Amino acid sequence: MSETRYKIVFDGTLLPGVEKATAQLNLAELFKSDAAAVERLFSGQQVELKRDLTQADAQRYLEALKNAGIDARIESEQALKLDLDAVTPSPRASSLSESPYAPPQAAVGDAIPQYAALNVFSFEGRIGRLRYLAWTLVLTVAMLAVVGVGAFFGILSAAVFNSTLLTGLGIVGGIVVFIGFLVVSIQISVQRLHDLGWSGWLWLLNFVPIVGSIFPLVLMVSPGSNVANRYGAPPPPNTTAVKVLSWMWVVLIVVLIVGMVAGGLSSLEDRYSETSYSESIDSSSADEDAEPADIAAPVESESEQE
Repeated sequence: MSETRYKIVFDGTLLPGVEKATAQLNLAELFKSDAAAVERLFSGQQVELKRDLTQADAQRYLEALKNAGIDARIESEQALKLDLDAVTPSPRASSLSESPYAPPQAAVGDAIPQYAALNVFSFEGRIGRLRYLAWTLVLTVAMLAVVGVGAFFGILSAAVFNSTLLTGLGIVGGIVVFIGFLVVSIQISVQRLHDLGWSGWLWLLNFVPIVGSIFPLVLMVSPGSNVANRYGAPPPPNTTAVKVLSWMWVVLIVVLIVGMVAGGLSSLEDRYSETSYSESIDSSSADEDAEPADIAAPVESESEQE
């Protein structure tokens, strides 16, 4: 009589208090697979994670899944008569460890790459803090250069040709270029949000009063994760060019802030000086107006005595 074999069955149910995103990440790490491939296991349909196990091995696999937040179960398999002579061993299976303590090796998807591919013109992928600053600096400089060149040729064409058609075409071209730069800026911010594990829709917080002024600072200073999340593998290490450009952007921001503060203080000082000067003039005028009255009083009293 052959020994009863068992299988691990999962239908998408999670243990109480476990979030779906957390369970997917734990399962992806347990199976050494891609988070997107693991997500297909949560469709609600019953899937078999592991088959042909002894009862002891099945209990060990089940315990590992429970620790990951997965509410799987053990079911017995029907006894089958196999012709071992007709079975060709898989090269992958022959290379796996036979230890019952080895982690599950179910092929639930392609192996996730070590680093994600970079693409500035995409809403997919992830970038870190320094690359976010570097890309933003390059985008800003490119936008200023294009605007400057466009303004120069616009003024030149208006002075030479004085054509309404050329002016209209220039305005339309400027709007198109502005929209293009805006889309790329949103794509960079979305990839930065993905590195934090946040949805790209949070970019709309820029339109919320008060929050919108703080949100870009959050993107610049918040550290990302060095492991894969639901948006893919982590970004590659920063190059020297990225580090240099990012620090140039930081220095530029500090200079702008210092300039704004200095300008504000200078404006307050000028306003205070003007106020003090006006008060001194008013005081002098009041004293001059009071002197004739003081002089006239004794003269009036002498006439009364006479």
